Amino acid sequence: MLAFVWTIQVVSAILLTVLILMHSPKGDGIAGIGNAAQMFSSQKSAEKGLNKLTAIVAGVFIVCVFVLGFGLIK
Repeated sequence: MLAFVWTIQVVSAILLTVLILMHSPKGDGIAGIGNAAQMFSSQKSAEKGLNKLTAIVAGVFIVCVFVLGFGLIK
């Protein structure tokens, strides 16, 4: 069981890294002057789905960290 949780943690860590790198940058840059960046700030459904998937994978990773860190499985 311990090896299974370790495997899930490693897979979720790799997947979380890939998902975070897939996100679009949120920096306003020079468009932040005068709120010009707010004009094009609508979020597409693909990005909303990516946000949800990233949150789920992050939750799985955090649960694995707590389970392994507190030694709940031996």
